[in-house]
Amino acid sequence: MSSRRLPSWAWVTGLLSAALVVVVGLAVRAEPLPEGKPAATGTTVKPSPGEKKEPPAAAHPVPEESGQGRRVVYSLELRRVWLVDGAEKAVRTFEVWPGSVHPAEGSYKVFSRMATGTGTDGVSVANVIYFARASGATIAFSNAVDGARPKVDLGVQTGAVRQGVADGAALWAFAPEGTPVHVVT
Repeated sequence: MSSRRLPSWAWVTGLLSAALVVVVGLAVRAEPLPEGKPAATGTTVKPSPGEKKEPPAAAHPVPEESGQGRRVVYSLELRRVWLVDGAEKAVRTFEVWPGSVHPAEGSYKVFSRMATGTGTDGVSVANVIYFARASGATIAFSNAVDGARPKVDLGVQTGAVRQGVADGAALWAFAPEGTPVHVVT
């Protein structure tokens, strides 16, 4: 019985094809994380050269007519939140991704908090901070446990105002029950 060997080009082609399938599969599942956001493994991702970084809080001044004292300010138009200390200084500001139901402009207070749960969209969430009700929905800040942004046009009414994982943790630490939340345009 003679043994037949595969030519080397066949081995190389097979290995290259398998590697390509793995790389494409990983690329499809991958989502870049913003700078400083923890990955699922607890590591942090550094920005690539030229990648957009979040500007410092001074680059996004606290909106006028947004209340006084220690508070959370949420701008519907800018899709941004500010954590304002008692000295009227923004200690942190960040982008948010609102759901389909929005609170009216005005002053609210955090009335309930939940460390973890499941959002109306079925996503596992953390740092849930309830502050308003509108159109039959409860409005709450939260972050997806996996750090993902919410999907657009879910076909379901949701009052979720999502933010990144690190921003959710900062908001959780800043806003216990009773904290004022001012919603502006």
